[in-house]
Amino acid sequence: MSKLRPFVLLQASSLSATISGAATFIGTPWLALHVTHSSTLAAIVIAASAVPGLLLTPFVGGLVDRFGRRRVAFWSELFIFATNALIPIAALTVGMNLPILIFLVVFKAITPGGQPARKSLIPDTADHAGMPIDRANSINEAIGAAGFAIGPSVAALMIWAFDSYAAFWAAAGFSLVSSALVLMIRVTEKQEPLEGDPESSHPIRYALQGFVTLGKIPALLVVFSSFIVLAIIYIPTEMVVLPRYYQAINQPQQLGLLITTMSAFTVAGSLLFERIHKSIGYSNIVRIAGVTIGLCMIPMSLLPNYWVMLFCGAILGFVWGPMMPLLNTLIQTMVPANVRGRVFAVEIVMWNTAPLTSFILVGLALDGFGVQPVYMALAILVFLASVAIALAPQLSHLSDEYKTSRT
Repeated sequence: MSKLRPFVLLQASSLSATISGAATFIGTPWLALHVTHSSTLAAIVIAASAVPGLLLTPFVGGLVDRFGRRRVAFWSELFIFATNALIPIAALTVGMNLPILIFLVVFKAITPGGQPARKSLIPDTADHAGMPIDRANSINEAIGAAGFAIGPSVAALMIWAFDSYAAFWAAAGFSLVSSALVLMIRVTEKQEPLEGDPESSHPIRYALQGFVTLGKIPALLVVFSSFIVLAIIYIPTEMVVLPRYYQAINQPQQLGLLITTMSAFTVAGSLLFERIHKSIGYSNIVRIAGVTIGLCMIPMSLLPNYWVMLFCGAILGFVWGPMMPLLNTLIQTMVPANVRGRVFAVEIVMWNTAPLTSFILVGLALDGFGVQPVYMALAILVFLASVAIALAPQLSHLSDEYKTSRT
């Protein structure tokens, strides 16, 4: 049990941090709609919150590689606790309007996230526990998906029982727990220098090394690109389209349950990653996930009976489940340990900020055309993009390049 303790503590910290983030994932657009009464303005608020991450997260990855994975994970979650609590405190003291809300969400987004640090720490805790890396990533992403299943329900419950600001109090509490848990981890952090890595005294070059390293690994790059394409087209459906629809019908509980259902089935898919990739290979995981997500979105975009939304959302979540463990495993095995934090920072910054423009465009389209036509257009785009990715020739070499990197 002592060998497992660091891994268990890391997973508990990740769970708490993910619940916090998922609660604000629902709480931020809901609060923005409450304050602005406009999908366009709400989308601008959400997009504004992504700008600091675009600029600063690569430097956070540099901090991970420079100062240590555990240390950065602790301080990051402590800062997130403070910035989450600041939103309801500001509402109680000075009131809330659009300029104040934009300032607060931007200030909150400046806070460095602990996710690159925790993901970079997985191989260290897995090695300490004697656990295969693909199994560790499978568990980690299942835990993350569980947190994302719990977080929206917590936020929806707090909004329903109290108000929009209560979701941020809950998020702050979970961030505080996460920071305390990661502080208890005791494990040796593996050092594996990258030849030609810029010195940390050159912060910009040092931070951007994550992009350079990613570009040198074609198999990793094509999987990463598939994530970005899906982020640009798909994420606005959860962040802008669905909140608009469920707020219009005054059903926050249904929104929370739908996101929770999708996340719960993502847990199942993540836990089966080790078995799935041995059966069908890495390339087919990417192909099947992308195309199936597009096929599920088409009936969901018709806004059918709620049980149909839940059923399609469950399938969508399940096929997405193995994708994150796959990307984590590729990064942790193909990228040297001492640059891993910066590559994970690239993953996170692109995933969070790639939809920046599409948020605004989708918000404008919703105000102009309504939910159903916009949702259908996004579903068709996801399907077409997924087919193009599935036909990419680089995917055929994914497993071979992964095996080569491990030898």
